[in-house]
Amino acid sequence: MNQTVLTALQYYGAGAATLAALIVSLNLGRRITGWAFVLFVTSSIALTAWGFLDHNSEGIGWQNVALLVINAVGVWRYLISKHEVRD
Repeated sequence: MNQTVLTALQYYGAGAATLAALIVSLNLGRRITGWAFVLFVTSSIALTAWGFLDHNSEGIGWQNVALLVINAVGVWRYLISKHEVRD
């Protein structure tokens, strides 16, 4: 795999996760938090791809498979589900 693509996946994943975590920590409301989880999903996809395409990063790939599922639950809970979020 092209090293430039691997580097882009790695840094996008790290940056997107950091931004999403900041947004969630600001507690700006249900809808914005839901979009932060969408950003987390894109981060997990990028880091999963990087993890399995780079020979030395498989652990990150597996970690982000799990995080992808967790982040998808966040998208469902905050953007799709009509249930009230409890404090």
